[in-house]
Amino acid sequence: MQILVTGAAGFIGYHLIKKILNKNKKVIGIDNINSYYDTNLKKDRINNLKKSKKFSFYKIDLSNYKKLNDIVKKNKINIIIHLAAQAGVRYSIKYPRTYFKSNLEGFFNILEISRNNKIKHLIYASTSSVYGDSNKFPLKENDRTDQPLSFYAATKKSNEVMAHSYSYIYKLPCTGVRFFTVYGPFGRPDMALFQFTKNIINNHSVELFNNGKHLRDFTYVDDIVDGIYSLINKQSKKTIPYEIFNIGNGTPKKLLDYLKYIEKGLNKISKTKKLPLQVGDVVKTHSDINKLKKYIGYRPKTNIKIGIEKFIEWYKDYYKVN
Repeated sequence: MQILVTGAAGFIGYHLIKKILNKNKKVIGIDNINSYYDTNLKKDRINNLKKSKKFSFYKIDLSNYKKLNDIVKKNKINIIIHLAAQAGVRYSIKYPRTYFKSNLEGFFNILEISRNNKIKHLIYASTSSVYGDSNKFPLKENDRTDQPLSFYAATKKSNEVMAHSYSYIYKLPCTGVRFFTVYGPFGRPDMALFQFTKNIINNHSVELFNNGKHLRDFTYVDDIVDGIYSLINKQSKKTIPYEIFNIGNGTPKKLLDYLKYIEKGLNKISKTKKLPLQVGDVVKTHSDINKLKKYIGYRPKTNIKIGIEKFIEWYKDYYKVN
């Protein structure tokens, strides 16, 4: 089994590769290390992974089909886990063209490379954002997903239907995973946990959109990674070898409670600034994870209090905070 992980310098990609390496397996990682957020964070993730002799890294953009294809052929890749994407709901409202190139053109290249190199299994990242502003909870895989509220969500829904067409036409085994609000150490600086922690430590106001009345299915990164890893050798046996799964915690939490856990972990009360609901944002997410439970025995293990404590411990160590 020769595994390629795209988005190796990203939050989830980094943690997934760590798990694969801990299983004593080789991994090829690729990433363009773009400047969407602090590139030092991305470089540090890659440098940590490079401590293992079983990890090889290529800096490359998904739009470079020839180089991507050469890497797959040279390393005899037969499993692709595609986590690279331009992330962020709010950023997609300002810069939609960036999402077109990375999430649509880039994903098309991954599909073509998978088809032409007879990849045994393509696992790719989707998002809970495809459900749009649903009021039917918990969210199930067969619920309506044709009314996204952001261009980011639209590109991810496009990935799902593109993958399905390749599964149908070329019998390419594809599995999509819809992530629900992933958090944990070495996380993304644009996510709430990172921003709240940073602002509280620096005595800045914490911005609470929708006046803080959000509910989110916060899912610890190790649980996400366990789910992805368990899917690697679980290609669909259907006539059309395609599957889509929610991968979340299954228990939504109030954003204000999330903030309280951070305050407790830092032993510091925050200053808050309440703001209206932003365009493209949804009020609530809540995953139904029964399909994944039945398929691989998926069970999220990390409760939110422990997960936040682990993040704060990492944050203080990484940024040298007393």
